[in-house]
Amino acid sequence: MNRVSKIAAAMTAGLWLCFFGAIAQAQTVEEPSYLASRIASGELPEMAKRLPDNPLVIDIPALGREYGTYGGSIRTLMASSKDIRMLTVYGYARLVGFDNELNLSADILESYDVEEGRIFTFKIRAGHKWSDGHPFTSEDFKYYWEDVRLNEELSRSEDSTEMLVEGNLPTFEVIDDLTVRYTWEKPNPLFLGSLAGPRPNVIFLPAHYMKQFHVNHADKATLDKIVTDAGERSWVSLHINKGRYYRPENPELPRLDPWLNQTAPPAEQFTFIRNPYFHRVDDRGMQLPYIDEIIVGISSAEIIPAKTGSGEVDLQARYLRFSDYTFLKSASKDQKYNVGLWQEGKGSQLAIFPNMNTNDETWRTVFRDVRFRRALSLAVDREELNQQFFFGLGRPSGNTVMEESPLYDEKYASAWTELDVDQANSLLDEMGLEKSPDGVRILSDGRPAEIVLEGAGSSEETDIAELLKFYWSKIGIKIFPRNIPRDNLRRRALAGETLMSMDLGLDLGLAVPDLTPNELSPTSQSQTNWPKWGNYYDSNKVAGEAPDLPEVVRLNELFKAWSVSGTTEEREGIWAEMLDIYSDQVFSIGTVNGVMQPIVSRDTLKNIPETGIFTFAPSAYFGTYHMDTFYFDQK
Repeated sequence: MNRVSKIAAAMTAGLWLCFFGAIAQAQTVEEPSYLASRIASGELPEMAKRLPDNPLVIDIPALGREYGTYGGSIRTLMASSKDIRMLTVYGYARLVGFDNELNLSADILESYDVEEGRIFTFKIRAGHKWSDGHPFTSEDFKYYWEDVRLNEELSRSEDSTEMLVEGNLPTFEVIDDLTVRYTWEKPNPLFLGSLAGPRPNVIFLPAHYMKQFHVNHADKATLDKIVTDAGERSWVSLHINKGRYYRPENPELPRLDPWLNQTAPPAEQFTFIRNPYFHRVDDRGMQLPYIDEIIVGISSAEIIPAKTGSGEVDLQARYLRFSDYTFLKSASKDQKYNVGLWQEGKGSQLAIFPNMNTNDETWRTVFRDVRFRRALSLAVDREELNQQFFFGLGRPSGNTVMEESPLYDEKYASAWTELDVDQANSLLDEMGLEKSPDGVRILSDGRPAEIVLEGAGSSEETDIAELLKFYWSKIGIKIFPRNIPRDNLRRRALAGETLMSMDLGLDLGLAVPDLTPNELSPTSQSQTNWPKWGNYYDSNKVAGEAPDLPEVVRLNELFKAWSVSGTTEEREGIWAEMLDIYSDQVFSIGTVNGVMQPIVSRDTLKNIPETGIFTFAPSAYFGTYHMDTFYFDQK
């Protein structure tokens, strides 16, 4: 049994003992009053018949939390109807998920087993039910695989990267009603991590519901009428829209999440109610979630901080920035809310990306010289940036993983980040970039070293760009900040028109070995430091350019090795070498990470950790902190 399987087995055994110990002490378990009328009418069965035979038990004391009580509605704000997908993120019900220690363990699944890194056997919880009470079984995996993934019309909308190994899909088997297996010829390290992601790789659908929208199962005349009545182009678009799982827009779609959307878009407010069949309980046997409802209001992103400060929400973090902290804190006492500070999970709050694929041949040569990238990094006063913009609460760092990541090494964070203007000037002198009488360095073609630095235009970026302008003037590099929309910035970079850009740092500041290191090598055209090399990869060599810089070629080799690695230990070694190369070569220039993120919560809302890392991946914002255990103190 490998490490992953041992973790799953140990946690399953421990949870069983914990659960049965709780039941032995408490013969009766309180039902949520929210469901009382539905239970009394016979619409819903009692809790024992709604839960799986072996529900997932959350050890509340082990989390450092308090036992909660049922009830209450959490009000929160989003900037778009599409952002109701954040409830799928926050609820974080996954086949396999990350725990607080960033280890993978079974969640919706009862258990899983991994052999040779390529054979994955999944065991479903007996008695687990969809939110409409229908059994959740291997049929739901089979339907997705045979009728969606292998259907050429439906699979066009599927992102298959995590399901492909060297271009090949796995063999899928139904072992029995509660067991399925996926087998690849070679290891697939992407698979488990994709199931645990904030935007999960969904490999099941409620077959009993979705078959009515599928040409292979529905009566043609009936299906044609449903397509027409729904205003869809075809049964394919109908099936896609009815079956969206990440963005819960269809209130009728049975789900496995803690809260269920009741409102079809478009709407200015969405109501999510508790799932009566949710598979988790606390260690007293009380069904989670504690909270009955989540009310999502839709508002302009620009005014969400003001609405938060006026007390219109019970829980808010998205659309708030550290610059809002003083205002929010000053209003907190009157509005009866708390303002916590978690860390953001980016590798750098802002990073600078020299475009090594720019069309300008002279600048392209300069950017590909590591001495230039190192010089720019050495000239940045990160301590001043940290003090001036983040009250000294962030951490000066290169664009790399955070201290909280198990992959962290101080040498990555400190590589070429210590302020040293003299060394920076020496490196540029070595390159032959002499200074003109006005102090600006001269390129080999006689032009002054002037760079347009393109950014997405937040006030924070604009202010930091002005400081960078001052810092780099000391080494003879003149920059002109320019604000453009982020999508335009990426298009310009891919076209080779951008020289240098400023954007958010690495998404995976909280990286773990079992998550892909794709940000550290050219894998996407959206990477503005090497967009054409990234396009070469993500177009399968049809577009873009093949990397020709030796260190980048090595990063690609390492990424390919990770993509077929069989063990966590092997992946950890690959991550370490990639982080070492990326930081030493300064392929992007980091500034500060660990910047504080305001977390506003009603003062009666409990079990919200005082500290945490607010990031999309891998912790799914509130997801791995068990939002289903948050509760209102109703004393």
